[in-house]
Amino acid sequence: MIIAISITLFFIILRFTVTLFNFISNPKLHRVGKAYQDRVSILIPARNEADNILVLLQSIHQQEYQNYEVIILDDESTDDTYVVCSAFAESHPRFRVIKGDKLPEGWIGKNHACHQLAQQADGKYLLFLDADEEIKKGLINSAVHRMHLHQLGLLSLFTNQQMETPGERAVVPLMHFILLNLLPVRLIYLVKNASVAAASGQFMLFDAAIYHQHQWHKAVKNKVVEDVEIMRLIKANAYNGEALLANGMISCRMYKSYNEAINGFSKNFLAAFNYSIIGFLIYIVLIIGGPMIVIMTLNLPLLFFMLGLIALSRIMISLLSDQSPVSNIIMHPVQMFNMLIIAGLSIQKHLTKTTVWKGRRI
Repeated sequence: MIIAISITLFFIILRFTVTLFNFISNPKLHRVGKAYQDRVSILIPARNEADNILVLLQSIHQQEYQNYEVIILDDESTDDTYVVCSAFAESHPRFRVIKGDKLPEGWIGKNHACHQLAQQADGKYLLFLDADEEIKKGLINSAVHRMHLHQLGLLSLFTNQQMETPGERAVVPLMHFILLNLLPVRLIYLVKNASVAAASGQFMLFDAAIYHQHQWHKAVKNKVVEDVEIMRLIKANAYNGEALLANGMISCRMYKSYNEAINGFSKNFLAAFNYSIIGFLIYIVLIIGGPMIVIMTLNLPLLFFMLGLIALSRIMISLLSDQSPVSNIIMHPVQMFNMLIIAGLSIQKHLTKTTVWKGRRI
């Protein structure tokens, strides 16, 4: 029991230290006044996004950056995605829509769509966005500035998350919680070793010359968590890669219900641990089982110490990700329970090879 409590407290203190580092270092994309004119190809893979994509397209049209093109790839949608995007493109000459090819054997759908989009682009930079996002003024210019500043091969942003239902708030904050509680984000750029890597496929800005040379999406064509794999490849090939928080300049409503969120997270949760079930279970035991052991001791000083560190971590993470600290503290036990559900589903889907996303088996 004493050993278990000691390991739990060490892990909590370690995670608190990581969170504190992230809070102090403030790894956000900051707005800049200097204007850039480099051509940016904005590339949007879209599969059954008829209900979402117009918000993104309108937000791109309304931003102040001028030298850009937008290419939307309809990835074998069964809804009106192509019709909706084509109607928008008819009155906006910088936008065009293409039909994607049939998915080849051995490819993940999104990776194949992104690969095709890159072949159509002529920008100095390639910006991949998901169809369910919304961008704010200053985003593209600030991101291009960062590419110049650090001579980056890849800049990725962790977007702000829109949550409108209690079910979403019970699951979606886990994304920023795990990221900012485990990884000092600034080290993604500072440490050149490929093992220190993280990225978000919701915003991936590439140096086009480097991208075309290496065909990054083709290199990870069968990877579920392609964003992290590409960041590893970027660093392994001695290019600079950086990941930052979006600082309110791009937002996304990933899921619209509790069930969508649970299924969506279970799709790639285990992949983030490189499909190591043992490593994944150790993490779950430490983050959930350990605190339960401390609670069962009924040692009030120890209990208050542990809960204080957890609460402070949730406050700092919430402020960094523009979420409600009060809501995340209150919902913390529920979110931890949902993490258990996601863990079980992830392992079950991996072992039975039944992971399905947007009608395709992964």
